[in-house]
Amino acid sequence: MNESDKIDAKGGLRVLFVSTEAQPFATVGGLGAVMEVLPKSLRELGHDARLLIPRYAQIGTEKWGLQMEYEGLRVPTGNQKGPRELLCNVKRYNPNDDKNAPVITYFLENMEYYEQRANVYGYADDAARWMLLCRGTLEFLKVADWVPDVIVVTDWHTGLLPNLKKIYYQDDTRISKIAFVHSIHNLSSQMSGTGHRFIPPEEADDGYSLLPAFEDKKLLKINGMKRAIIYADMINTVSQTYAKEITTPAYGEGLEEILSKKQEQGRLVGILNGLDYTLWSPGTDSLLKHKFSLKNFPPRAKNKEALQKLFDLSVSDKTFVIGIVARMTSQKGIDLLEPVIGSLLHDLPIQITAVGEGESQIMEFILNLKKIFPDRVGAEFSYQADLAHHIYAGADVILVPSRFEPSGLTQMEAMAYGCIPIVRKTGGLADTVEDFDAGTDRGTGFVFEKIDSLSLMIAIVRAYQSWLYKDSWRQLQIRAMEKDFSWQNSARQYVELFKKAIQIRKASQN
Repeated sequence: MNESDKIDAKGGLRVLFVSTEAQPFATVGGLGAVMEVLPKSLRELGHDARLLIPRYAQIGTEKWGLQMEYEGLRVPTGNQKGPRELLCNVKRYNPNDDKNAPVITYFLENMEYYEQRANVYGYADDAARWMLLCRGTLEFLKVADWVPDVIVVTDWHTGLLPNLKKIYYQDDTRISKIAFVHSIHNLSSQMSGTGHRFIPPEEADDGYSLLPAFEDKKLLKINGMKRAIIYADMINTVSQTYAKEITTPAYGEGLEEILSKKQEQGRLVGILNGLDYTLWSPGTDSLLKHKFSLKNFPPRAKNKEALQKLFDLSVSDKTFVIGIVARMTSQKGIDLLEPVIGSLLHDLPIQITAVGEGESQIMEFILNLKKIFPDRVGAEFSYQADLAHHIYAGADVILVPSRFEPSGLTQMEAMAYGCIPIVRKTGGLADTVEDFDAGTDRGTGFVFEKIDSLSLMIAIVRAYQSWLYKDSWRQLQIRAMEKDFSWQNSARQYVELFKKAIQIRKASQN
């Protein structure tokens, strides 16, 4: 047994996050970032937080110094024709007291489903891959030296864990005591295959029927998100407003009735994602030539000039620069710009710098805009982290007009750099940005409510007019930069969530 596997005498919680991705090992999006920072923040608070993810081809054993934790793990499949068991190994990463390193991480190995796969997502058998991850986790915990008090499952991919526990492990003296928390990062994605919106009602997963075998095509129609909500002890979303929104038909994606019941029971909460200030701080940002801070703000102006040069735009401090760092999708609301941005560019001294990839029609619209206004519009249609840093440091405002936004990091990252957010009042955007009031000189950004282009245009014009008053704008930037979205605040709320989940689990066993 490792020394770190001994029970913490100080009474810290033991928490296992089971996910498909986690920085710095393998990540695709925001979930991977959360799976690195949140466990580390819990560790800083004195809790034993760990991770379990698959070991994909990109995760080298030697690179990360992985050690064999358990060899020859046999995971039942339920198959009738194919193999009844899949052979797996579990390897382990140890941070060795390095406070900046990731937490202790377990890697589930399987040659067919993980080790020969270059990518995290995008395979026809993803449903079986994540079923293996869920079932393999529970089989491993039956024999592991360390057993968590709480397991955190993420979205639909590992959402079957609490359901599997109820079916196969209810009488297991170790696993039956574990509380399960389901963390919803994006309710719109609920299952593999074609997606829940395209399943006929008569074929939709009721959430209670037996789970199919790995080889059964019916597995593609199992709604992992729905089953996690049904069987988990507690559910959280990544902002308080989004937790309320998903109990309504407009945002509930067909699960609003189940979620409403959970909310009535006090089992659905919202905890805002935090911001990693070791990565997003203009005073220490290694990607910036001209670093700045609240105490040394003047160098920020040089970043605006550098940004204009970077995107081949005309250089002028009298130009109002709008930044966009987003997936170019309708969910992000970028298409709302199309009917109004041409007029704004004609009538006002505005420039646009955009970075991100996504839907072809939105990217084509921005490309056409760039052809018409070559010295006023710059775009890079692939996400590049360094460009995001430059936009936050140099642009006057950041545009986040999302139709829905569970948490959102863009607005928080931008505010840390004095880049003022223009956002729609939804989800985490509503929880993090206070609308600017010139009369009281309060607020941290510009907020609009309706999902329409006119409302967005009015918000942009409001921001531009406010920018003309430099002293007031400077105070707005100060308020934005002073906001504290650190993960420590969020981690403390997660601790309370975990304690409540444990109480519910204990009560159900009495």
